Amino acid sequence: METDRNMFMRPAFLPALLLLASCGMGNSTAQGGQPVENALPMGDVAADSVFAIKAFGTFEEPWAMAFVPGTDVLVVTQKAGSIRGIDTATGRTFAITGAPKVDYGGQGGLGDIAFLPSESAASLTPRTIYLSWAEAGNGDVRGAAVGRGNLICDDAGDCAILDLKVIWRQNPKVSGRGHYSHRLAIAPDGQHLFVSSGDRQKLDPAQDTSNTLGTIVRLNLDGTPAPGNPLADKPDADAAIWSWGHRNVLGLTFDAKGQLWELEHGPAGGDELNLVVAGKNYGWPVVSNGQHYDGRDIPDHATRPEFAVPVISWDPVIGPGDLLFPSDRMFPELAGKAVAAGLVAEALVVIDVSEAKARELARYGIGNRVRAIAEGRDGALWVAEDGPDATLWRLTAKPS
Repeated sequence: METDRNMFMRPAFLPALLLLASCGMGNSTAQGGQPVENALPMGDVAADSVFAIKAFGTFEEPWAMAFVPGTDVLVVTQKAGSIRGIDTATGRTFAITGAPKVDYGGQGGLGDIAFLPSESAASLTPRTIYLSWAEAGNGDVRGAAVGRGNLICDDAGDCAILDLKVIWRQNPKVSGRGHYSHRLAIAPDGQHLFVSSGDRQKLDPAQDTSNTLGTIVRLNLDGTPAPGNPLADKPDADAAIWSWGHRNVLGLTFDAKGQLWELEHGPAGGDELNLVVAGKNYGWPVVSNGQHYDGRDIPDHATRPEFAVPVISWDPVIGPGDLLFPSDRMFPELAGKAVAAGLVAEALVVIDVSEAKARELARYGIGNRVRAIAEGRDGALWVAEDGPDATLWRLTAKPS
């Protein structure tokens, strides 16, 4: 049932104040560790004072969501291994069968979802669907997997995933249940699939290009390494690698210019927003703008110029959950801006990346951990909270 949200627990800002300075308390940094002016502290913006907000039910540990292209149907993955759909035009929710078996626990479970933008005809069925998840191996080891299948929907609106087959696996499978990453992004031309592959909390493999831990890979739509990848001619490197030296990438998306961006968890401090460039090494675990959890120092990015530098980094962290570049369909003031889902920040974090020196502009407080964001056909923003009994919110423009 759709309900109004009556209040949030954050002070209010207006959209017109997006570009005005705020007396910053955060320690965001950009371009190799230089302080960003006007950095905003956690919870500085009240979402309900800026947007018209309605709730569309609750979900159990939602992890990712995506609209079926050309429709109002939003598909939501739930971490324990189930998938639900919601017809956002009517509010009707329904189960989608055919989810893979997942290794649920820690940070592992069912992950991301993606569709081909070329399959946008509203009446088209089946549609190609991509899913990622944590997969168990032989013994006490696990790794991320990506599968491709067909989404079939009947006239009543109920859907099932058929013929789901694994097309890519994180290599190697290792112990532990952290840092899978497994975010998916389809290139704007619809020809390639990008997958973020976390370091699995093993650190050093992120600098070893013979494996795919701590990397972003570029694949053909069938999961094979795409031709022209930067390490394809290196005999000891994995041919799928596009970039490496990553820690735990939980945001991966393209902007309107066709540039690929990633949002990455740092250790104790040092969350990062990076422009992803083929063949670049982003430095983990050799450099970071944070430090190890046990207090050991890590050299900052500025000390090692051979590594790619974050566009912006945060300390204290925002706890990245997802990343979106909204269109101008409903919120022109957000067009061209990066909008990050903040788990720790409990907010949508807006970053201006249009200038040489990126800066955080605003935080729209949701009042709970924010896991996933998506944009509807009309430009409305859909925001999923994190954890059990998590609310799905629709954010639209307030009437003038």
